[in-house]
Amino acid sequence: MGAKERREREREQRKSDILDAARSLLLEKGLNATSINKIAKRAELSVGAIYFYFKDKEELFAALQVEGLELLHQTIHQSVDSESLPEEKVRSIALAYLRFSEEHKNYFDIINYFLASPETIFPPDLKNKIDSHGNASIFTLTAAIREGIDRGYFKALDPRRQAIILWSAFHGMIQLKKLEKTILAMGEYQSLYMETLDRFLDGLRRG
Repeated sequence: MGAKERREREREQRKSDILDAARSLLLEKGLNATSINKIAKRAELSVGAIYFYFKDKEELFAALQVEGLELLHQTIHQSVDSESLPEEKVRSIALAYLRFSEEHKNYFDIINYFLASPETIFPPDLKNKIDSHGNASIFTLTAAIREGIDRGYFKALDPRRQAIILWSAFHGMIQLKKLEKTILAMGEYQSLYMETLDRFLDGLRRG
C-alpha cells in the first residue's frame, strides 16, 4: 500500500471514529449535552480534527442520519427480488426494516432520535439532503405497491400515500419492543408487527 492510500485509509478511519463517538454520545447524553468538545474527547482527537471533517455539529449529525439511511436503503434494496410478486416485495421490505432495527440498532436509534425530536435541528440544505436519502426507502415501497395496483392485485389507491401509512405503522410497531419487560411478552412485538402488515395487505387487495 502506498503512502497516499494509507493516508486516505487513516482519514476514513478518523471520520468513522468521529461518527461513532457522536452517535454514542447522542444516545447516552442527548442532543444538547453533545458538544464538539465532548465528541473530540470521546474520539480521542483534537477539536481541530473534528472541524477538518465537519464544519459544525449540525453537519456532523446530518452525516450520522445519512449514514444510517443509506444502510437502511441498502438493506431494503438487497431484500427485494425483482421477479417476485408485488405482495412478496412488500413483505420483503417489511422484514428488511424489522431486521435493520435489530441488527443495526445504533443506526435505527439515531434515525428515530432525530425523527422524534421536537427541535428543528438541521438547516434547509442539510434537511433536504437527509430527506432525499430517507425518500429512497419510501420510493422502493411505493414502487412495490404501485406495481401491485398496475397489475390488478391491489386497489387503485395513491401508492405513495399507502407506502407512508405502512412505513409509519412499521416504525410505530417497532417502538413496542421497549415494552417487552412490561406490557408485552418477549418477542410479541414481532408478531404484532407482522399482523399489522397482514391487515394492511388485506386492505390493499382487490376483492
